[in-house]
Amino acid sequence: MAVLYNDYTRARIGWFFGLSGLQLAIVAVSSVPVAWSVQQGAWSSAVTFLTLWAAVTVVTVVPIRGRSALGWAAASVTFAVGGLTGWSRFRARAATGRAADLDDVDLPGVLAGIAIHDGPPVGVAGTRVAIIQNHADRTWAVTAAVVHPGIGMRDGPDRARLGRGLTELLDQASRTELITELLFLVRTVPEDGAERDQWIAAHRRPDGPAQARVVNDDLQQRLTHAAVRTEAFLTVVVPETRLGKEAKESGGGLEGRARVLYSLLGEVEAHLAAGLGMTSVTWLTSPDLAAACRTGFAPGDRAAIIDALTSRDTDPGVHATVPWAMAGPSGADPAARHYSHDAWNSICAAVTLPVKGAVMGALAPVLTPTEPGERRSYLVAYPVLTQSTAARASATGQWMADLGQALRDKAKVRHGTKAADEADQVRLLEAKLARGNALTLPYAVCAVTVPKTARVAEAGRRLDAAVRRAGFAPLRLDLSQDTAFAAAAVPLGVSLTRGSDA
Repeated sequence: MAVLYNDYTRARIGWFFGLSGLQLAIVAVSSVPVAWSVQQGAWSSAVTFLTLWAAVTVVTVVPIRGRSALGWAAASVTFAVGGLTGWSRFRARAATGRAADLDDVDLPGVLAGIAIHDGPPVGVAGTRVAIIQNHADRTWAVTAAVVHPGIGMRDGPDRARLGRGLTELLDQASRTELITELLFLVRTVPEDGAERDQWIAAHRRPDGPAQARVVNDDLQQRLTHAAVRTEAFLTVVVPETRLGKEAKESGGGLEGRARVLYSLLGEVEAHLAAGLGMTSVTWLTSPDLAAACRTGFAPGDRAAIIDALTSRDTDPGVHATVPWAMAGPSGADPAARHYSHDAWNSICAAVTLPVKGAVMGALAPVLTPTEPGERRSYLVAYPVLTQSTAARASATGQWMADLGQALRDKAKVRHGTKAADEADQVRLLEAKLARGNALTLPYAVCAVTVPKTARVAEAGRRLDAAVRRAGFAPLRLDLSQDTAFAAAAVPLGVSLTRGSDA
């Protein structure tokens, strides 16, 4: 039995025949010259203004691939200005010989405002968890590497239990009044065989049987080409506007914020292990996070990092960690339909939820690489609203739905099935919030990364086909590929949306 999730609705419902307040204002103001010309009897001017009004209405109302024409125009101008002035191009300070301190974070685009701090020692081992501070968004975040056995072999009741576990996690996050987002990031890349190479080198005997050597080499070659490696991360994001108040009671400063974050991490980890069935939850230190960031930009560097870590066990002089000055790409250039970083190209697309609902585990085909050297990744983000914000959003949505229905009834306009279903779900939302459920506005972004020797456009078409095969609709994030890539492939807490209360 498949677990179907279809309990979602539009973030906003237009209250006047599907139009928002801003759209209605633009349409109404642009119609004033038409009415004035008709009143004055200037029929030629009226026809001219009517044509202009129709053009303005189409530009304002009709969406084109998720954006209005005005939105496309603004994004195109911004993208062109950034390209002409060189603001959007990135060259690492280490690549140009200007890296004064290797501990300084040097990342491109939306990641430029990020700083990494070592938190106070915690636990028996005294681990210093990496705390991510985003100066641009004024948020704090912590990332964990998580391991889950998967749901491919789970039956219906088990999947329903895991779904309830996720619901309980989101409800708990909302009740804290601190957590604003939970970001689940999964990356799948063809296996590089680094760990197996190290194991064979350590256990192979020179006087061993020749047949065993042949069998192991053959298994190494065939299994490495056929296998994929998956790594998953969870990032907990807390805005400064909420964390700062709580941190004052814990001593203030970085240590006060770290104490509050550590308390939240304990609550989240308990839900991950119990409700979601995570077998391992490891909060990343600064070196671990730097390695995860570097392999996000350059998937092929993982084997070298594994070799360095193994060599350090026998030679303490080996520098096995990735400095933050080199954790990003040496160079990055955003293009209109893809993102170029180091020797790799990436294409990102948003995943649109289907009207009929989504089955738990349906995104699995999106993660399956189809060509050698191809890396797939996706981000599933859960922005969590506070109870007060959720109540206001629910009341506003219900008022818009009722007003829209009343206007349609007054104008004797037929109610469409889609509009009626959206209005019914908005009305049911208030009852669920009254029972203590959290309000979240989830979205997903997927990405494919291939070497520059491969055709990135073909890789993008394969990604779109995988999204459609999973039952969703892909929406290419043109003109914002760099931001989408940072969200979908680098576990540093970057989000495509930030709530107004964040």
